[in-house]
Amino acid sequence: VDPSRPPQPVELPVNNNLILKKLRVAFELRDDDILSILADCEFDISKTELTALFRKKDHKHFRKCGDQLL
Repeated sequence: VDPSRPPQPVELPVNNNLILKKLRVAFELRDDDILSILADCEFDISKTELTALFRKKDHKHFRKCGDQLL
């Protein structure tokens, strides 16, 4: 923890998109890494669909992350 950086505000309510974002940052995953993990689980999605999960909620191409994908 870097004391010179202020703590990030907690986003509530927590949803699947936020959890997926936090996992991506925590494990330092790139889009290709996530696509590979999902392919190993026989859950195929396109890179475009994946990037839609990481967009802001008010973006026109935002996509809600379902429980099955998470």
